[in-house]
Amino acid sequence: MAGPVITWRPVVEDDFPLLADWLSRPHVHRYWHHDFSPEGVARDFGPGTRGEEAGEDLLVSVGGVPAALVQRSRIADYAEDFDELSAIVEVPDHAVTIDYLIADAASTGRGLGTAIIREVVADTWLTYPDAPAIIVAVVATNIGSWRALEKAGFRRVGEGEMEPENPIDPPLHVVSRIDRPPA
Repeated sequence: MAGPVITWRPVVEDDFPLLADWLSRPHVHRYWHHDFSPEGVARDFGPGTRGEEAGEDLLVSVGGVPAALVQRSRIADYAEDFDELSAIVEVPDHAVTIDYLIADAASTGRGLGTAIIREVVADTWLTYPDAPAIIVAVVATNIGSWRALEKAGFRRVGEGEMEPENPIDPPLHVVSRIDRPPA
């Protein structure tokens, strides 16, 4: 039996209050250490809604209900991220990265993140036809996140120090990768 339908669309300005609410939730704010004030959300997500960012901010719905946020981009489009990551693992040309959050704490640890990651990975091979791999760095203390990646088919390819998003975290990150399946 199939689970609920997972869909997504680009974030629009009307989503900012919802994102602010999600970013303020303790389980999200712990690892997405963003300013969730209206001004902070507009600053961080506004450029993406106007096409001024290379990456994508995607509002994910499960069964038609907004439930998660996924960010997706080519790693090389963000020089600082590329430099940090390539100091730990090989980053091939056109490689993509993703980041994600589940809005409802009660929905975490139940396979939803893994299901969303699987769907986004499948779509990434279509949306980014020249991407050879998806590489994701997760702060090592966020065990649920890197385990969701493993369950979605990623393999651990390295560990190393990167600037954590939340200053309370140590710099150690787990780096996972999934390669494009053979044609």
